[in-house]
Amino acid sequence: QVQLVESGGGLVQTGDSLRLSCTASGRTFSVYPMAWFRQAPGKEREFVASILSMGGSTYYGDSVKGRFTISRDNAKNTLYLQMNSLKPEDTAVYYCAKSQLTYYAGTSLQDYDYWGQGTQVTVSS
Repeated sequence: QVQLVESGGGLVQTGDSLRLSCTASGRTFSVYPMAWFRQAPGKEREFVASILSMGGSTYYGDSVKGRFTISRDNAKNTLYLQMNSLKPEDTAVYYCAKSQLTYYAGTSLQDYDYWGQGTQVTVSS
């Protein structure tokens, strides 16, 4: 059983930065790729970024490339999402998720088996 807890969300203005954190329970955090997804009101949950288990490779959705950075600290069982140059369209609930496979950091919801409860990010114009 894995528990994921996100934090760091809030209300910011256009152009501001925010860093989200996701703390995982258990001793298997370092084994699995992790990801961030987001869901805006009335929209489907979408892929934001993912990272392999040792942090060597990262992947991003087109809408956040160049603005967001995913990273992880395996010693702290923590996943991060640094968000810069925030836009109103980044407003959503942000979720962290654990990959089902140890070698694959997919972009689909089905690639992940454990999810956090989400943290709200609101960007005002």
